Amino acid sequence: MTAAPTAESGTALALAMSPAPNPGAKINYRLFLDCVHCGLCTASCPTYVETGDENDSPRGRIYLMRGVADGRLELTPQVRRHLELCLDCRACETACPSGVQYGKLIEPFRVAMSAQGKGQEPAHDWFHRWILFGLFPYSGRLRKALFPARIAQRLRLDKFAEAIGLVAMLPPRLRQLVRQLPPMAKRLPALPNVLPAKGKRRARVALFTGCVSDVLFRGTNWATARVLQQNGCDVIVPGGQVCCGAIHFHAGSDEPAREFADTNVKAFDADHVDAVIVNVAGCGAMLKDYGHHWRELSPSAESSEHLGAASLGDRAQQAREKFVSKVQDVSEFLDSLGIVPPTGELQLTATYHDACHLGHAQKIKDAPRRLLAAIPGLQLVELPETELCCGAAGTYNLTEPEMAQRLSERKLKNILLTGAQVVVTGNVGCIMQIAREARQQGHRLPVVHPVDLLDLSYRGKQLDSLH
Repeated sequence: MTAAPTAESGTALALAMSPAPNPGAKINYRLFLDCVHCGLCTASCPTYVETGDENDSPRGRIYLMRGVADGRLELTPQVRRHLELCLDCRACETACPSGVQYGKLIEPFRVAMSAQGKGQEPAHDWFHRWILFGLFPYSGRLRKALFPARIAQRLRLDKFAEAIGLVAMLPPRLRQLVRQLPPMAKRLPALPNVLPAKGKRRARVALFTGCVSDVLFRGTNWATARVLQQNGCDVIVPGGQVCCGAIHFHAGSDEPAREFADTNVKAFDADHVDAVIVNVAGCGAMLKDYGHHWRELSPSAESSEHLGAASLGDRAQQAREKFVSKVQDVSEFLDSLGIVPPTGELQLTATYHDACHLGHAQKIKDAPRRLLAAIPGLQLVELPETELCCGAAGTYNLTEPEMAQRLSERKLKNILLTGAQVVVTGNVGCIMQIAREARQQGHRLPVVHPVDLLDLSYRGKQLDSLH
C-alpha cells in the first residue's frame, strides 16, 4: 500500500517539477529586437570566422538567447556550449549598423545561466574556485604564488621542464597557465599614494592599478604614472582599490563582482579627481559598466522597509554612476588632455593591435594611434584583421584553450606580415597572449603597452631597457 504524500514530500515534488528560471527574464526584451539578422556581424566574429557555424555567430547566439527567453527553446548543453564559446569581444557591436548592444545581452544571460546551474557549471569547478576566483583577483596572494615561478625562470628550470616534457604532463588548463606566464622582470616597489605633476599642473587623476596587471606588469603601471606626471598630472593611487570584478562577472559569478565594484567605488574619491585612469582595456570596460550591471531596488516599493532599501540602493547607484563618469583609458585621457610632445627618438617599426575591450567595448581606436604617432622615429604599420580578437579575452585563453590557440595563431600570422619589430596593444591579456604565441613559434617579438613606448621616449631610453 502506498503511503500518502506528506506536505514535505509534496513541496519537494513541486520544486523538482517546477521549470528552471529563465536566464533571459531580466533582460530588456527590446535589446533582442534591435537585431535585424542582417549578418553583417558574422565577418567580425572570431568564433564564426573559425568554425563557420551560424550558432557561433552573434546573430545566431541572439537567436538562441531569444528562443530561450521566449520559451521556444530549451537551454540544452548544446545551446549552453554555443553561448559559452563566445569571447564577449564585442566586435559585432562595432560592425552592427543597427546598434545592437550585444554585451548587454550575452553578459547578463550568462550570469543568469550560471546561477541557474550552481554546482554544475564550469564556473564552479576547482580551476575557477581556486585559481581564477581564489588567486587571480588578489594581488598579494598571486604575488606569493608566483614566487616559485620567478625562481624557476631565473634558474631556467622552466625551460628545462618544458624540454623534458614535464609541462606537457600538467592538466590542460594548468599547462596553458604555465605557458602563458611572461618573463617576470625584477620586482618593483609599489606605487606611492601620491606622485606630483611635473611642470604646470593640468589635472588631478586617480590611477587604477588592477590585480594580475600589477603583479605581472607593475612596470607598465609605473610607466603610466610617469607619463601622466610628464603631462602635468598629480597622480593619486588609492590604497583600498581591488580587482575590477571582471574575472568573476564574465564567469557568471555576479555577487563577488558586485562586492569588488562597490569597494572600488568607495576607494576612489570621484568628487576630488578629474579622472580615474585605467591602462587595461578589460578592466576599463568593466569599470565603465558598473552603472549598468547592477541596478538596485526601485524606489516605487510601498513599505517603509522597502523604501529605506530603495533609498540606499539609489545612493549606491548614484555613487557608481559618478564613478563611471570619471573612468577613462589612459590613451583616451591623454589624447583629450593634449599630450606634451615626447622628444626621445625610437627608430622602430611597430604595429598596433586593437584590444577588443578598448576598440569595440569602449570605442577607443584613434587615440592610441595618435599618441604613438607623436613619438619621434616610430613608424606605425596597420595590422590586418586588427579587429579580430587574439584569443585572450580575459581568462578565455585558460578556459577555452583550443579556440584561443586558433585565434592567437591567426593573429601572429597577421603580425608577421607587417614586418613590425614591436607589437603595441592596450591590454595586458593581449600582451601575454601574443607574446606567448610568438615565443611558442620561436620569434623574438616584444609586445608592449603604448605608455611603455611613451615613457621610453620621455626618458630618452630605448626598447632594450624596458622595465
